[in-house]
Amino acid sequence: MPELPEVETSVQAIQEFVNQNIESIKIYNPNLRWKVNSSAFNALSGIKVKEISRRAKYILIYLDRSQILIHLGMTGTLRIAKKNSNFYKKHDHVEFIFQSGKLIFNDPRRFGSMHFIKKSNEHFLLDNLGPEPLSKEFNGEYLFQKIKKSSSPIKTTLMNQAHVVGIGNIYANEILFEAKIRPTRKSKTITKKEASKISLSTKKILKRAIKAGGTTLQDFYQPDGNKGYFKIDLAVYGRTNKTCLSCKKEMIKRIVQSQRATYFCRKCQA
Repeated sequence: MPELPEVETSVQAIQEFVNQNIESIKIYNPNLRWKVNSSAFNALSGIKVKEISRRAKYILIYLDRSQILIHLGMTGTLRIAKKNSNFYKKHDHVEFIFQSGKLIFNDPRRFGSMHFIKKSNEHFLLDNLGPEPLSKEFNGEYLFQKIKKSSSPIKTTLMNQAHVVGIGNIYANEILFEAKIRPTRKSKTITKKEASKISLSTKKILKRAIKAGGTTLQDFYQPDGNKGYFKIDLAVYGRTNKTCLSCKKEMIKRIVQSQRATYFCRKCQA
């Protein structure tokens, strides 16, 4: 599933459509995770895009008095194409046509979604979200206070969008390896100092991933068609039984937590 760096990369890549009018929207298949409101989208012809931004793992396209909310789901991607291109890929579901080109939403598994909304802060997908991990609000003190009574494993806590947004399985593994914290630790055992290390590692890992264009494992590609190359920098995720890059001695261990693969070094991560 695309996580914060992949979504941020997508947002940065489609900034060319800001200040352009939507000429038309073609909906080939409205049956995504939630059915696309075709009549509302068809009424957006001629409306100018004022801003494109990200909140958590969601893309927000701001119009005059409304927004379009896009969730990429498990396998969703955005693709930029030439305006006069008739090339159609299997699983292309929605196509935005602008003066300079097309923005196409493709999603093989259709777990993604697209919504027409009046106020983003009132939409059910955006309710009760925690702070952005790259914001000043997300720091060691905030994290410590949030988790000090929780018995959940710290990795599960990091992936809880009510605590902090945008962190999925890949980056939770990488963050905790960087912070030298074992993913199975109960959150309430994390000290203030360790909470600070986790918050700093979060910012460091996510910034590196955004700079590298995200992580391509199976499905994620940037809208311009390029792969995300943070995969080459993954220190622990997917490295089962390979030598730890930090201690050079222990083999990376893989376990399953909450039906997700967890990777860690038993020597480096206390």
